[in-house]
Amino acid sequence: MRGCAGALRAAAAGPGPVAFRESFDFGGRAVASWFPGHMAKGLRQMRGSLRRADCLVEVHDARIPLSGRNPLLQEALGIRPHVLVLNKMDLADPRRQSAVLEHLKQQGCPHVVFTDCQRDSSVKKIIPLVAELVDKSPRYHRAENAAYSILVIGVPNVGKSSLINSLRRLHLKKGKATAVGGEPGITKAVLTRIQVCEKPLMYLVDTPGVLPPRLGDVETGMKLAVCGAIRDHLVGEDVMADYLLYALNKRQQFGYVQRYGLAEACDDIRVLLKHVALARGRTQKVKVLTGTGNVNVTTLNYPAAAYEFLRDFRAGRLGRVTLD
Repeated sequence: MRGCAGALRAAAAGPGPVAFRESFDFGGRAVASWFPGHMAKGLRQMRGSLRRADCLVEVHDARIPLSGRNPLLQEALGIRPHVLVLNKMDLADPRRQSAVLEHLKQQGCPHVVFTDCQRDSSVKKIIPLVAELVDKSPRYHRAENAAYSILVIGVPNVGKSSLINSLRRLHLKKGKATAVGGEPGITKAVLTRIQVCEKPLMYLVDTPGVLPPRLGDVETGMKLAVCGAIRDHLVGEDVMADYLLYALNKRQQFGYVQRYGLAEACDDIRVLLKHVALARGRTQKVKVLTGTGNVNVTTLNYPAAAYEFLRDFRAGRLGRVTLD
């Protein structure tokens, strides 16, 4: 892989033989409405639960700390204490953390915690921070209730349920209280309260992931989709894979070169997917009608290769990347 290493060094050092795209052509796509019925129902239920909440814990993906934060949820924050948890920090570029924190602070979001729910130690700060913020804030009609009620909100598939389970393991030594999954939309209704701590007595309410009724721009939607917050088939794995290649090249993240056996970084998604298909054995048999009858021909499966490329990114196998 000496040639790959050289290509990586050359690409990182500056412009090389590959001319990368300066912008991504979305092909005139309009921003589609990705707002399933269960999301609308969940948003109505959440608004009802807000009256009983002492604090809001907003969970978002650390790879897209700015994109896709639901403006409807931000409007609902009101005067309540608010903690922003940027989960999946193990997949995000650690070099961007300080810049992200500064940007969020300027947006009026001073209480930010980076977490990786696969490591319970990373969520230790959350309960003490929530308790401190609630104790410093007026609780109005909930003042007589000793238990803290925390509403967990965020867009789909950012790890809200995993966070709750991690807090229970850490503070109560308990197992799973709510289902988790790698697909957006696992939690489809506002659940009953789940205890996560004994001292102080604290309950969290898990909520369904809610996207804005209409996303503001195509690129924001694409970033959400690439990170798994929108179901793949709604956007299309082919265009998502092409955007991901563009985004990786733009950030000089060339981990895909060595992983898939390319000679150098490239900007042609067909070239990349060919290498992915060959490296991962993604082929399919296709019937071809000839003059002597049907013949089965083995061809590369480009859709499967696109999905493999996306899956490798989501699992961190292409490096730690922040898309914002």
